Amino acid sequence: MPLWIGDFLYAVMIYFLVRIFLPFKKAFLIFLISLLICYGIEFLQLYQADWITELRKTLFGRYVLGQGFLWSDILAYTFGILTVLITEKITLSYFNQKSV
Repeated sequence: MPLWIGDFLYAVMIYFLVRIFLPFKKAFLIFLISLLICYGIEFLQLYQADWITELRKTLFGRYVLGQGFLWSDILAYTFGILTVLITEKITLSYFNQKSV
């Protein structure tokens, strides 16, 4: 399995979590918030203070904060969130047409 799949799925999860907490907001706003969260976590990996490095050594820190900055992660996050956005738009338009 390609390494970027995990980051892709992580971004999909973030999109769904934001959508759960903001169910009535427009999809584009959910898209932006999700990207900001994913990008923020990825760029936070450039910060290497002792306390956050120690936190990253824990299971929680490794999964939530990650271990190292990679531009490929940014790309995987973008494609993951874009995929969910497009899927949501297509699905909602299909169900809206069905209900008319």
